[in-house]
Amino acid sequence: MRDVIVIGAGGGGAVVAKELAARGLDVLVLEAGARFPRPRRQWSHLENRANNPAFGYFRWGPADRDRPPWPRELAHEGAILQTAGVGGTTLRYYANSPRAMPGVFRGYSGPDAAAYDRRHRFPFSYRHFRPYYEWVEATLPVQTAAMGTKEEAFLEAAASTGLPLQTSKDITRNAFRPQENAILQPHGTAGRTGDRRRLHFPQARGCTFCGFCEQGCFEPFGAPRNLTAKRSVDNSYIPMALTADRWQRGGRAATLIAGAFVTRIGAETTGGTTTARGVTWRDVATNAEYSERAKVVVMAGGCIENPRLWLNSGLPNPNGWVGRGLTDHSYDFVLEVLRKPIGASRGPASAVRADFPGHGSLEPSVATPAQTAAIAALSQAGFAPGRLKRRLHADTVGRIVGPELVQAMADVDRLLLFVVFTDDDVQPNNRVTLGGSSDLHGPVARVDVDGHARTRRTQRNRAYLVRRAVRIARAAGARSIHRIDSIPTLLHMHSSMRMGERAADSVLDGGGEARFVRGLFVADNSALPNSLGGPNPTLTTQALATRTAERIFTRYFDGDRWVHDESPLPSTHRRVTRAVRARRL
Repeated sequence: MRDVIVIGAGGGGAVVAKELAARGLDVLVLEAGARFPRPRRQWSHLENRANNPAFGYFRWGPADRDRPPWPRELAHEGAILQTAGVGGTTLRYYANSPRAMPGVFRGYSGPDAAAYDRRHRFPFSYRHFRPYYEWVEATLPVQTAAMGTKEEAFLEAAASTGLPLQTSKDITRNAFRPQENAILQPHGTAGRTGDRRRLHFPQARGCTFCGFCEQGCFEPFGAPRNLTAKRSVDNSYIPMALTADRWQRGGRAATLIAGAFVTRIGAETTGGTTTARGVTWRDVATNAEYSERAKVVVMAGGCIENPRLWLNSGLPNPNGWVGRGLTDHSYDFVLEVLRKPIGASRGPASAVRADFPGHGSLEPSVATPAQTAAIAALSQAGFAPGRLKRRLHADTVGRIVGPELVQAMADVDRLLLFVVFTDDDVQPNNRVTLGGSSDLHGPVARVDVDGHARTRRTQRNRAYLVRRAVRIARAAGARSIHRIDSIPTLLHMHSSMRMGERAADSVLDGGGEARFVRGLFVADNSALPNSLGGPNPTLTTQALATRTAERIFTRYFDGDRWVHDESPLPSTHRRVTRAVRARRL
């Protein structure tokens, strides 16, 4: 019998595995997708090979890419961008690591408090949570992004619109700033040359400015896995979990099985109390079925698969909130074509940002060419013929096609894509349920997010951020500005298994444990109680997963807390972190 089974090796599950293995627990991690032990040989800078939703290695599907992806049902128009595999969607993320806005936490009383969804707050204060941010920021580590010409263009344009520069990590006012990201700073020849022959470790260390964040990070060439530039969890938390017995006194290496699709959580009900007892999982390659028992089960399979697994397991759902309240940042995109090249194809994909408390955030990002062209076609406003459809001061609104698309894509170094992350409301009708079809793992998930049925506050926030993006684009000297008016783009998903202050509209208590099933925890984006005010979710999920791991340790294994308000980063953790970074795995 295991101490803990973690379902999913993505941004949250890997954190729980590392923290509990480091404290001597027997942890088994089951990941449905592939493991990529040799990225330099297995990955590529070619967009289609990486990101094709049908056969790319970063798809939601089995490791064998000759087999079809795993199905989902979409109730409305939309796109799901999610990756199966060790590392989860962090494999292709941009490593942006801002903290959530303080206004989404309990006890916030700032002047903009009324601007947030106050009914669906974190069930604890920002001050209480800050040490968990600091713990993760030191572990990864999170640093101020390395920047180049494209970032300078944004910073100057944002300042010229009257926005102030934000100098702290706590988001309390409308401001712009360099991005805090989980990418190692360039050293040596990294960032100084485009000659691939000179970008080998240790001559080059950290970010090489290759510009291919979306295809997975395997640079500098020859670097040990834990010194690869981007700190996706396959490069950071997973190596630490699998070697916990070597770097932490009393630690025990976690066990990882890839290609293991969990189909059922086993539970027992005694005296009206349901308790998780283990899982059943299917070997994706052989179809063989296995069962494992554990004292604690942690769900970290994502905002879509967690509700599906809960419902397929027949676990209790007395308040009906399993799968409800899905938030997605109500994305929009503003594409600007600049008058002069700014080196947009080089460096981290997104190294600067602007935040607007109570409304959301926006980031100038450099999507790869095929991705940019695809985004330009994913509009709920229809086509944008010529320059006839002006709205919110953009030159066109809707899908960009034909000569305008050719003109926009003519020089990628002149393109900037402003991504709008809206602080969207928790809406019960945005949800994940079971669909009418099945696959080998049971009834598939049905995702219901209607882009035309947002709350008025969500719609106002989205429009406000688009206006801000257009204003900065004008200040940057854009030759043309296109607002996409995007269909629901399900990448930043949160809250489908939300923790909350009230049992009536939440699945988890304040410690991340299921209200209706003892010994069952959730530790990924789906546990987040809201959309964080707009910032990217991974850092907050990892901080929350650290806190959840701590609660598991104290509730079920009689352990002590290791993150404390009075000492957010103990000296022992600093020493361990330095040792892990220096070790060649």
